[in-house]
Amino acid sequence: MGRSVRSVGEVQPEAGQRAVTTEVTERRSRLVSPTTAIGLAVLIAFLGVVDLLVAARAHQLDASVAVVAASLVSVTVLVGLVVAFRQPRNAMGWCLMGVPSLWVVGNAASAYSILDYRMRHGRLPLGAVAVLLQPATAPAFVVLFAFALLLFPDGVAPSGISRWVMWTVAAIGVGWIAGALGIAASTITEHNVHVDGGGNLLAIDNPRGAWAWWGVFQGVAVVALLASLLLWAIQQVPKYRRSTGDRRLQLKWLYGGAMISILFISGALGFFATSNSAEQDSVGPVFGVLLIVGLAALPICMGVAILKHRLYDIDRLLSRTLSYAIVTGLVVGVYVGIITLTTKALGFSSPVAVAASTLAAVALFNPLRVRVQRIVDRRFNRARYDAEATVASFTARLRDAVDLETVRTELLEVVNRAVEPAHASVWIRRRESG
Repeated sequence: MGRSVRSVGEVQPEAGQRAVTTEVTERRSRLVSPTTAIGLAVLIAFLGVVDLLVAARAHQLDASVAVVAASLVSVTVLVGLVVAFRQPRNAMGWCLMGVPSLWVVGNAASAYSILDYRMRHGRLPLGAVAVLLQPATAPAFVVLFAFALLLFPDGVAPSGISRWVMWTVAAIGVGWIAGALGIAASTITEHNVHVDGGGNLLAIDNPRGAWAWWGVFQGVAVVALLASLLLWAIQQVPKYRRSTGDRRLQLKWLYGGAMISILFISGALGFFATSNSAEQDSVGPVFGVLLIVGLAALPICMGVAILKHRLYDIDRLLSRTLSYAIVTGLVVGVYVGIITLTTKALGFSSPVAVAASTLAAVALFNPLRVRVQRIVDRRFNRARYDAEATVASFTARLRDAVDLETVRTELLEVVNRAVEPAHASVWIRRRESG
């Protein structure tokens, strides 16, 4: 028969099938391995250097933008490398490494397109490759980042609504990339390649003829992608409520990283937008630091959650971030309000208004921080708030206590309730008589 039946309905595979299965498994193990992760990180670093060189030749290299981009790429690649090295079978690490690699490739393709088609009139080699890569990498890394959110934290395809969201994002990405490649290929074959000052293919934004449908699809794809991610975000509410233990802490790290990113990016954009053209050069470093922290917070928090490293610090991180964001907003509001009041309504000079606003902000900061921190801890860091409340209550009762045995009993009760140790005891040294 060629097969040996072990039990009813269970058939042992043949030796040839076992050999093929073993070979496929070994091949997959070689592809998803720590060595592959290190090799991919080295490749991304090489592409980053090439990107900087090409951008410099194409006069597209801005020092502040380069620092922000290099910092973000380095942080994301490092987090992805650590995850892929520690958990090579987890798709999250490869997604986190793939996003910056696609961004670097797309940026280098844009700079090379400028160098070839705007500065050398299409005489450089590999110009067609750059034209093909540039419009396709942008939707690719957007879709890959969406996949990183959907596969978080263990890299397993989700179920329910999230699975439909994942397939929708995948379909949008495939259609988007196919259309972009088709338009780019048609412009190359027709020798009608035109790029703008940023290296973007003009035919992508203004499709004509057989590719006129692309303009409609692009608008629908963006709306569908945003709607899919919004549906995913809404679904996180019941998902978080159903989660327990480490999974709930991992979700907290994800939400905390997203919150930090939104706060810092919004602050950076608002800070830059409210400054005039003369002040933008001086506030540039502050804008860059805020933007780097905002963009790097999410991949760092995702990496911590995936590796389960110091998960229990998330409550402290969330409470500190939220409290300092609230305090900063209130202090800045007071600062701007006093300046406006003293200069516009009262007619004081600008130096006097600035000095008064600064003194008021400094005086308000610490008492406001303590009050806001207590309110935020009550909601986001309940363990610390409960421990402080327990200790404060014990201290109030201790003022009226005179019996050592009562103090010892209450102290043990407070310690057990606040920190829940496995064992606790109090040794009281009694003074020897005599």
